[in-house]
Amino acid sequence: MFMGTPDFSVPILAALIEAGHEIAGVYCQPPRPAGRGHHQRPSPVHAFAAAEGLSVRTPKSLRGPEAQAEFVGLGAELAVVAAYGLILPQTILGAPRFGCINVHASLLPRWRGAAPIQRAILAGDAETGVTIMQMDEGLDTGAMLLAEAAPITPRTDAASLHDRLSTLGARLIVEALARLEAGRLIAVPQPAEGVTYAAKLGKDEGRLDWRRPARQLERAVRAFTPWPGAWFEQAGERFKVLEAELAEGEGVPGTVLDDSLTVACGEGALRLLKVQRAGRGAVDTAAFLRGYALPPGTLLAVPCPASS
Repeated sequence: MFMGTPDFSVPILAALIEAGHEIAGVYCQPPRPAGRGHHQRPSPVHAFAAAEGLSVRTPKSLRGPEAQAEFVGLGAELAVVAAYGLILPQTILGAPRFGCINVHASLLPRWRGAAPIQRAILAGDAETGVTIMQMDEGLDTGAMLLAEAAPITPRTDAASLHDRLSTLGARLIVEALARLEAGRLIAVPQPAEGVTYAAKLGKDEGRLDWRRPARQLERAVRAFTPWPGAWFEQAGERFKVLEAELAEGEGVPGTVLDDSLTVACGEGALRLLKVQRAGRGAVDTAAFLRGYALPPGTLLAVPCPASS
């Protein structure tokens, strides 16, 4: 059984199919309204699985006896879970002969939880990776089966890291199942030290508070690309920042320091490299400033009350 929902999970399912594994069925979260018409749109995994001719189920929950009985009745020997988004109760976890194996986008036990990719960048981690894990009832607390690291460079953003870890996860899960079939897959308990939790992203979490250190804001720009986006407000208009870099300079936080849109922060300064106005395309700083004046000395708005 494959259980996954977003883009991250599609290469993992594709790799399992290519490796010759028989997919008894696919579980995804239900279709959701999308676009201007708010029409119900299937998730990326749902669309891919349907195109592959696989049976797809989209229950809102797996806690009910009917949903659990249906899952058990499918008789899968193993469930592979990758960013499914629903909690698996013990009845589900214990149904397959080999249990449920999760593809998690961090080096456990660091960054258990919903947003490991973004939290790793925000924290300034030098590396992250993928852990193949035997699932239990805890939040990403199960024994580790296989893991591989991936570097986080000063230019890594969440979009590129997402794609890299998805590809890595696809390769590792195929390797893990090959080891499982050969009887060479060893479960290692997670260490008690080094546990951190990657809280779910908030829609407004990307607001740039110029009172914070520039290095934190630069990480936020990279971590929140593409969603929820890093942004600031000025004169009632919201501007998304897609690229930025650390710069020299100091001043009252929020002050525009030069003609290159360098902004003073609580510590240091941040130069905005690519900006997007609402309803328009993203442009570099020079093009942006030709259409919207933010001359040196302009004081950009800071959130109130102070951001945590």
